[in-house]
Amino acid sequence: MFSEIKEECGIFGIYNNMESDVAGKVYHGIYALQHRGQESCGIVVNDMGLFTQHRDLGLVPEVFTKESIEKLGRGNMAVGHVMNNSGKPDSASVQPTLIKHVKGQMALSYNGCLVNAMELKRQYELGGAIFHNSTDAEVIAYAITEQRLNSKSIEEAVLKAMYNLRGAYCLLVMSPRKLIAVRDPDGLKPLCMGKCADGSIVFASESCALDIIDAKLIRDLLPGEVVVAGDSGITSIKEHCGEKSSMCVFEFVYFARPDSVLEGTTVQTARKKAGEILAAEHPVEADVVIGVPDSGLDAAIGYAEKSGIPYAIGFIKNRYVGRTFIQPSQSEREHSVKIKLNVIREVVAGKRVVLVDDSVVRGTTSIPVVNLLREAGASQVHMRISSPPYMHPCYF
Repeated sequence: MFSEIKEECGIFGIYNNMESDVAGKVYHGIYALQHRGQESCGIVVNDMGLFTQHRDLGLVPEVFTKESIEKLGRGNMAVGHVMNNSGKPDSASVQPTLIKHVKGQMALSYNGCLVNAMELKRQYELGGAIFHNSTDAEVIAYAITEQRLNSKSIEEAVLKAMYNLRGAYCLLVMSPRKLIAVRDPDGLKPLCMGKCADGSIVFASESCALDIIDAKLIRDLLPGEVVVAGDSGITSIKEHCGEKSSMCVFEFVYFARPDSVLEGTTVQTARKKAGEILAAEHPVEADVVIGVPDSGLDAAIGYAEKSGIPYAIGFIKNRYVGRTFIQPSQSEREHSVKIKLNVIREVVAGKRVVLVDDSVVRGTTSIPVVNLLREAGASQVHMRISSPPYMHPCYF
């Protein structure tokens, strides 16, 4: 089912009519989205048509120093990106993707997975296109560039290209004069819009990235909506808007930060509610409820409150270990689980434990975690999963 895990990424962009420290704001924005990707990151700054970039493999604070931020300079708009590559990290795949064509330049930040990426790539290669990496982002960049050569504006080119894109995608497309935010017609990936006190317009995968720069959340982009920020203000184009949102449920279950607001609901609230429902559907007699850090904790609190069983912190997490689900290889995931969690023995020894986790995908975490509790002296371990069963492959 999961021989190949596609990228899970975070995108962030900002537009201002005036020159300002957009690089610094994007840096803080993608730092807040670090949970969505820990293998590579990048920022491209646009200073009235002059593009400056800095991209590399590594975490945000590793890739960006005070000096590198200063070298990016000031500008009136910028886009940033964090990513986990599917497979071995490759510097050629680091986004934002920067493209130069006969009508100018374009920088693109992308989150998602196209189901027809290979089909499009093959089509473009037969037409003479040359690709430098295996990411969907480069395919999308080529699709937009192809349409740009015969379009009056960059937003028109984006709208035309969308007819050829199938799958899950959110895009930030930066041209010399405009910043364009795009959400796929099914709304599979999240993308929100906010506004700073100085009038800057901000787009981000999650609202927690707006909070860090004191931007106010305006709303989520509609499925299929294209929002253009430029000299003439903000324009919403709904040519591709679908009837409803089919946002990936795993955003609520695992991907998103608890303090983010998705479709009007705080992720923490949704997880806690899932725990309450879980307690009603699958009750058990026990002495203590504990959660698997971090995304299982809120569901555990909800389970405890609904069931009346005391909640306690049963695991201490090593904060310097990345997320096990989105690490690229099975051996890396298994090794991470071993050093990621440590049991507080006094909490579980001799007790009947309800162990609440957010999901089971591969089961990489489940068996070792249960074994940790048994080794610490738990008399019983009742595992409860707050998400519905993951039964079929997802290609998005």
